[in-house]
Amino acid sequence: MSNRTVLITGCSSGIGRATAYAFLDEEWRVYATARDPADVEQLGEAGCETGTLDVTDPDDVERVVDRVVEEAGRVDALVNNAGYGQHGPLEDVDDDRLRRQFDVNLFGPHRLVRAVLPHMRAREDGTIVNVSSVAGRLAAPGMGAYAASKHAVEGYSDALRLEVAPLGVDVSVVQPGPVETSFRDRVGDELDRLDRTDAYADIYDLQEDASLLGGDGPFAVHPAAVAEAVVEASVSPDPEPRYVVGRVAQLLVYAGYLPDPVRDRVFEAVRRFAG
Repeated sequence: MSNRTVLITGCSSGIGRATAYAFLDEEWRVYATARDPADVEQLGEAGCETGTLDVTDPDDVERVVDRVVEEAGRVDALVNNAGYGQHGPLEDVDDDRLRRQFDVNLFGPHRLVRAVLPHMRAREDGTIVNVSSVAGRLAAPGMGAYAASKHAVEGYSDALRLEVAPLGVDVSVVQPGPVETSFRDRVGDELDRLDRTDAYADIYDLQEDASLLGGDGPFAVHPAAVAEAVVEASVSPDPEPRYVVGRVAQLLVYAGYLPDPVRDRVFEAVRRFAG
């Protein structure tokens, strides 16, 4: 087995789970974490080191990183994958829900980054991979809170990459589009908790009927495709700043370069169609 070690967050299912298996295939020592230890038992049976980690809990973060360093002596790669989507019209997303979205999707990765960087700097080697989304490049109606958190991850990663490059540490962002995961199940749960404003009924309809771009839609990619990009970024001596995964993701990234008025008209047309 290789002595290279990776710490992955959000391994209960989907991208995180697939990423853990992909690193095992590369013979890395894998620390697969999730909030519920029962969710990673199968990964433990497959050969991963498993642990409980809530990325919003600073004590949890410190405990897990200390454990990895004590047992493995190094953290070669950190994969910040844990996250969820708070969808819904922004007027209906209260302060607490918006704060929670950023706490998981942005501050969580930041806590992990701050915990592992001293060890990576000491060795002058390491890779940080932040799993973002094409929503970090293109914000759609009804996805403002989630897109804002992922836009923040993009800017955060760009600055971090420039700061730590002279220190021997690489930073990459992986940007998937729709993925065959249970991601939208939680999206639906979060939508159900909102006090809905009638003026946004069409936006709610759009979010609840994401049949084309949802995880069970025809354009969704398998989580293994995202995992492959994460591993590529981690093993490459000169990783790309961004890895876009899937044809839909690539098209949406291109759409992000359209003039704002053109994109606005496209979204307006979609909204009228939904209404």
